[in-house]
Amino acid sequence: MRRLSPASTMLVCAALSVLGACGNDPGGERASTSERVRFEPLDRPDRIGRDRATPRELPPVFRPGADVLAQEAPPAVGRPSAGTMGPRMAEGELPGRYPFYWTRAVYSGYGRGWWGGRGGGSWATDYPKGDRQFLVVLKRLVRLNAYDWENAVSLADPKIRRFPVIYAVEVGRMELTDEEVEGLRSYLDAGGFLIVDDFWGTREWSVFEWNMSRVFPERSIEDIPPDHPLFSAYYDIEDILQVPNINNGASGYQTHERDGYVPYVKGIFDDERRLMVVVNWNTDLGDAWEWAESPYYPLEYSTFAYEMGANMIVYGMSH
Repeated sequence: MRRLSPASTMLVCAALSVLGACGNDPGGERASTSERVRFEPLDRPDRIGRDRATPRELPPVFRPGADVLAQEAPPAVGRPSAGTMGPRMAEGELPGRYPFYWTRAVYSGYGRGWWGGRGGGSWATDYPKGDRQFLVVLKRLVRLNAYDWENAVSLADPKIRRFPVIYAVEVGRMELTDEEVEGLRSYLDAGGFLIVDDFWGTREWSVFEWNMSRVFPERSIEDIPPDHPLFSAYYDIEDILQVPNINNGASGYQTHERDGYVPYVKGIFDDERRLMVVVNWNTDLGDAWEWAESPYYPLEYSTFAYEMGANMIVYGMSH
């Protein structure tokens, strides 16, 4: 398993300190021995399949305040649908006010996400808390001048071309409309960069693969080789960790879901071998971003998730 460098872990701890994680001293111990949550390794095969321990009570949902988010909060919006959600960028606003907007792809599907504590499409899993918290930490890791708040845009909205990087989750429940297929193809052909995350196992893979075959019938999804610049765009990443959801991470019972035992980073390339799509399969970077401030979530996984997130954004914005 990959050993996290002390410098990298210290940087993440320093960034998380604004959220109350890693103890009071970001450069020191996370917490005293009595305050730490201990994770017993699963090294006995006879434990597999037995009843899990009673889940620990999780901390309340993190709600960033003015001391964390420097920019003025956007006006509240109603619960969006795939056809109505639009960008936070103001109408007529020229690019440059904020060089980067962390943009979530809104797509049609048959699943249910967790949008601000209310039901939404599967695209809305971990939204908006995960997006906001990811930006809080990322801006301190890579000194990124970014908009602090969420920015969800439908794949069918032509305005999505204003944002060079988009993020899609739970794509194992995706069911793109023809308009969304055309919108995503046009976006990627124009130079856009898609990050895919949080889907597990062979069944969800087949759903995602079928939808992408409609977007690019002539292109296949490939393994990204370990020497690809993606893995050294900002941090040097040597091994891929399987990042668990909050419940699995807090219990220490397992990291996988369904039959997704092995994590992969795959991609789709254009004719000039430009990486257009990064596919994180059998892993959940978004939950690590969302729950990184929790003392119950292992620092090893949140550190890796933020490293991978930084690399994907730096690569996507520079290629």
